[in-house]
Amino acid sequence: MGPHHEQPRNLWTAAFIGLTTSFFLLFLNLQMLLAAFPAYVQERFDADDITVSLMTSVFAASAIASRFLTAWLLRRIDRRHLLLVSIALAVIFTALYASAWSIDSLLLWRIGFGIGFGMASTIIPTLVSAVIPGNRIGEGIAYFGLSTSLAMSIGPLTGLNILDAYGFPTLVWLGTGVAMLILPVLLLTRALPALQPAVAHIRAGSAPRPPFPRQIAIPALLNLLLGFTYSGLLSFIALYGMSAGLPQAGLFFLFNVVAILIVRPLAGRWFDRRGPVVVLIPAALSLGGGLLVLSYATTMPMLTAAALLYGAGFGSIQPTLQAWMLRVSRPEQQGTANSMFYNSADLGIAIGSFALGALASVSDYGIMYRCSAALSLLFLLAVLYARRPVAAVATSPSIDN
Repeated sequence: MGPHHEQPRNLWTAAFIGLTTSFFLLFLNLQMLLAAFPAYVQERFDADDITVSLMTSVFAASAIASRFLTAWLLRRIDRRHLLLVSIALAVIFTALYASAWSIDSLLLWRIGFGIGFGMASTIIPTLVSAVIPGNRIGEGIAYFGLSTSLAMSIGPLTGLNILDAYGFPTLVWLGTGVAMLILPVLLLTRALPALQPAVAHIRAGSAPRPPFPRQIAIPALLNLLLGFTYSGLLSFIALYGMSAGLPQAGLFFLFNVVAILIVRPLAGRWFDRRGPVVVLIPAALSLGGGLLVLSYATTMPMLTAAALLYGAGFGSIQPTLQAWMLRVSRPEQQGTANSMFYNSADLGIAIGSFALGALASVSDYGIMYRCSAALSLLFLLAVLYARRPVAAVATSPSIDN
């Protein structure tokens, strides 16, 4: 590789900090409004449950589609320019929420925001992977991923409180302001000038199509299974709490995030030193154990233990899978790898919500969570089956970014 491809030895560069902070702001914007949308749509438009669910579905579908397009565009257009376009779309369509005059217009704004969010959530991780030293990719991705964990812990509560106290328009303008902060953060940290304009072989707006990195298929499948288990918590934890006599079941997410914040950096360092197998096997057991304890929980200590176990597993598995996908991908393939990482998670959540909901309707939530726990065994078997190529990731040379 030429000298312009050499990676800095320091992880905590201004570019890394700027991009990580920007990703936090992007997800904070999403989480603040995501939690408030159902209540607003029901109250403002007297919508039924199916219409309310459409708000999330069309957003997710547009984000998934735009990620595939973005992975293609990253090989042809200056990725810094693409990032600015994606931020502009996120800001504009967030602001437009307040002007929606019908369900149809609100759905259109959700699609527009989904496109901007899908682009940005592919581009920023791809840019981050270019500034993380190759021998610290696991640690770097783990710290980078803390941005989404913090947003998930702060955003929903903030959004709901602002909705209750000041109304939806105020929440929209606050969310717009959060998204607008991304640009000054990037400028103040000089993150964009520090980045290469594009992959080195791009010339005159065209680039040969790189081969699909087939090595990412296994971690993408594992990430889908992880999203499947998480969907049962997102969709049904409050209802389960009511049926189990746990009115504070929402605290599950607080303890879950605490565990994630603790284990993510540790899991990243273990990945860098030993590869994914050493991280994934105990993490899968912890994940399954958390769901199993949850399925029998009738007291807050049991709920807390379940949340900590699940969070330790989730917080170890997620950054490990993303770092694995990036490590086995060439620089020009990393946009595709990041697109597949986030899309597999979203697809797992979408499939899981439907499948686990159907299961709960013919049984109960306890059985549903026990079946979800069984998926961790499937996850574990998949890792053990693929242990030879997985173990090779630990010894494979890091690819320059």
